[in-house]
Amino acid sequence: MSEHQITTQNRFSQPFNAGRQNWKWQLKNRLQSIEDLEQWINLTDNEREGIRKTGDLFRLQITPYYASLMDPDDPQCPVRRQVVPTLDELEDDFDIHDLDPLEEQAHSPVKNLVHNYRDRVAFCVVNRCASYCRYCLRKRMVDDQEHTMNRMEVKAGIEYIRSRTEIRDVLLTGGDPLLLSDSQLEWIVTELRSIPHVELIRIGSRFPVFNPYRITDELCRLLEANHPVWFNTHFNHINEITEDAALAMDRLSKAGVPIGNQTVLLKGINNTAEALGDLFRELVRIRVRPYYLYQANLIGGTRHFRTSIEEGMELMKALRGRISGFAIPDYVLDTPHGKVPLNPNGFVKRDGDHVTVRAYGGELWDEYNPQK
Repeated sequence: MSEHQITTQNRFSQPFNAGRQNWKWQLKNRLQSIEDLEQWINLTDNEREGIRKTGDLFRLQITPYYASLMDPDDPQCPVRRQVVPTLDELEDDFDIHDLDPLEEQAHSPVKNLVHNYRDRVAFCVVNRCASYCRYCLRKRMVDDQEHTMNRMEVKAGIEYIRSRTEIRDVLLTGGDPLLLSDSQLEWIVTELRSIPHVELIRIGSRFPVFNPYRITDELCRLLEANHPVWFNTHFNHINEITEDAALAMDRLSKAGVPIGNQTVLLKGINNTAEALGDLFRELVRIRVRPYYLYQANLIGGTRHFRTSIEEGMELMKALRGRISGFAIPDYVLDTPHGKVPLNPNGFVKRDGDHVTVRAYGGELWDEYNPQK
């Protein structure tokens, strides 16, 4: 068992009592100020100023559960850096208000529904989350009244999907759809399930990372009753995979819900072959398939998180042949035109009826492969 799994949380925390192992308690008691955070970690001057000066740009909000995973004395803690603001957020090559790099607004035929691919849509049914990642793709939506959804607006999105028979795959996202109550979520899922051409429903959520107590038996029964439902979550570092998170994934798996994970490549958090390899192996151990490794988007205020694409490709190359193939996600760049794979290419050249390829260790192999 990994060191971080010794307690219910990790080596920096103590197990929560039963009352605090409740997802609604976690939401009610989220940390939202310097004073709140000082009860959990020893803030640096940079973090204090970061909190003060970024408050008008992006909200601070952290569940007690996730705060318990932070190293209280290390500002470089990979958990802490994802959610605690610093002054780095005020320095970027892009305007800090430039917050729609994928041009989602231009691909939204109705409110909060992104129709970028012909056969699938991303439906942002809520514009809030359990906690806020400092590199958030949808900063522009958070707590913005323009993006807050009421029942009639959600219904309009469902009717758009109903009217477009080419749509077979619906991703419920946000914000985080698991902020909705079970009854609200059930209404949306059952409405979608009633549409004959909708073959697949997916839920994208970081609740298993921020607040795993949300994955209740009741929620699992709801999803099981509406299969096929797939679940995509978002672990970025092995320290986020606690016993509580593993139990949440186990409940989903036992309910027949396939689980994928989408990781963002983040400088200083997971941009080493060791960090990514540890994360992907641990995800597979808890029956979560590494699905995508995203190049960090060009969101204003996130330069300190971004790596070069070449660095990401070298990391993928370092992982090939060293961990199981199904534990290696696709490394992709998300663009307004869709996802572009950035994985290293083993193809080297063609010479007549032979193709030369490069194996993971660098060896060249000539494969007989006539063109006709």
